[in-house]
Amino acid sequence: MSDREITVKTAGFAYRVLIEENALAGLGKAMRLLFPSTKTLLVSDTKVYDLYGERILRSLAKEKWQATTALIRPGERSKTLNRASRLYDAALDAGLDRNSPLIALGGGVVGDLTGFAASTFMRGVPLVMVPTSLLAQVDSSIGGKVAVNHPRGKNLIGAIYAPRLVLIDPLVLETLSKRQFRAGLVEIIKYGIIVSNSFFYWLEENLDRLIYGDRLILTGAIAKSVQAKKKVVEKDEFEKNYRQVLNFGHTLGHALEAATDYRYYLHGEAVLIGMAAALKMAVRLSLLDSASGERIQALLNLIDQKKPPVHLTAEKVIGKLRQDKKRREREIMFVLPTAIGAGTVIPVNDQRLIREVVDLYLMCGAIS
Repeated sequence: MSDREITVKTAGFAYRVLIEENALAGLGKAMRLLFPSTKTLLVSDTKVYDLYGERILRSLAKEKWQATTALIRPGERSKTLNRASRLYDAALDAGLDRNSPLIALGGGVVGDLTGFAASTFMRGVPLVMVPTSLLAQVDSSIGGKVAVNHPRGKNLIGAIYAPRLVLIDPLVLETLSKRQFRAGLVEIIKYGIIVSNSFFYWLEENLDRLIYGDRLILTGAIAKSVQAKKKVVEKDEFEKNYRQVLNFGHTLGHALEAATDYRYYLHGEAVLIGMAAALKMAVRLSLLDSASGERIQALLNLIDQKKPPVHLTAEKVIGKLRQDKKRREREIMFVLPTAIGAGTVIPVNDQRLIREVVDLYLMCGAIS
């Protein structure tokens, strides 16, 4: 039994999210209780596999799993249709059938790519998520959003496809760089700002300890984040309305990533800038009172925003905004906070306001 066990209910079935130190050793057993197959495909990137691959394979072998490994290069540029096709080849070569699970061992890129392959291989095979980045543990491994990128935008080709099991080991985060860890914290803060005011108040008291790696606080933050994501997903699994609030910060964040060819920003770094921009827009549009805005900004200020590259222009960023998959016709959709712990999805048609926040970031290196 894990220290924390959370059940997420979907339209088709319920799946468990297990949060436990040293959880990797129990993967084979947890899968054996779920699946009748004896074969599985383990997908990871080369960096993560070097750290945890052998440990995972030992756990699988102990429970008589026949595991084949498929490795990708780290980074967003591996999240393509071509790479998904190679995973299909690996699954076919390994003799997988419709009951054979695919395991995603890694961060958000590995999870998105493997999930997309699982959702489409043989019209859907079981998916197991073993997230190794903080961002993946609290966000992308939960809720079933899987995708690959297109040259014209991020995550343009994808599906909603829930995993059958998510195994979270907080100890693997000790190998993350400070930069990666702090980028992951952004998604935790997102839940407090846009989903749960009680979580926001908890973060006000504990974010300093969280930033400096307090293990007990970290495990609590992961569990609270999963609970917040569960609340949203169970209310709107297929993102028809309410779930869209989880895109807080992502409209501008994705545009920044795309405008720099996914090579400059970590996802969380870009989202942090997008959250600060959305906050400023919400106050300017009188959707959020200034006192709440200042309180939210104070929390955001605990994590430094990454300065823009010297070559980045407002025209390039706004051009990518206009290609965002969340747009409606020509309207650019933003998630804007309306109170601490609540938000709304609205079109922002004031082009001067959009240009103002983009220019503010590019000229000052941060939005505050």
